[in-house]
Amino acid sequence: MLKINEIFYSLQGEGYFSGVPAVFVRFSGCNLKCPFCDTLHEEGKEMSVEEIVSVVCQYPALHVVLTGGEPSLFIDSHLIKALHDKQRFVAIETNGTRLVEEKVDWITLSPKLGQAQNAQIQQNKCDELKLVYQNDEQIKRLIKTLEESNFTFPKHLFLQPCDTGISAKNQKIIEDCVSFCKSNPLWRLSLQMHKLIDIK
Repeated sequence: MLKINEIFYSLQGEGYFSGVPAVFVRFSGCNLKCPFCDTLHEEGKEMSVEEIVSVVCQYPALHVVLTGGEPSLFIDSHLIKALHDKQRFVAIETNGTRLVEEKVDWITLSPKLGQAQNAQIQQNKCDELKLVYQNDEQIKRLIKTLEESNFTFPKHLFLQPCDTGISAKNQKIIEDCVSFCKSNPLWRLSLQMHKLIDIK
């Protein structure tokens, strides 16, 4: 049994697959407490793998996103195989503090080094790296930490402006993030599209 906060159908709002219809499976619980976290994930109900897959298959999209919370705390080979048996493309969004050993199709890594306690990265490979941008100094420090570890940078690199909940502060962060991307063109801007168009 797995504790699931919610399963819902929407568009991917961030990163490489932004705009792609996807079924989101949100797990309850996380091993970090980030001050900017905007996800209520603690509540949930126990569901079997079969129940999860049954709900996922009620929707037409083949793209499934395992998110949280921190899904790497909970996923297992049974769930991944069951989704693959239904021809689903399985993506995971992880903070990287645990190694994703299951055979998922896409790993989005969003490390929280320097932003939460015990956020050391174990996952040294991913398909997409998404860093939450607060200011130049913070992001340069985070990139340097990754460069000095055994981390392998993927092809797809995204900076996502931190949502502080304060409009004027958010605008300054976005402007600075855009400027950083223009000065460091290997990085792409990732906006939280779902918030901009007010969808789940």
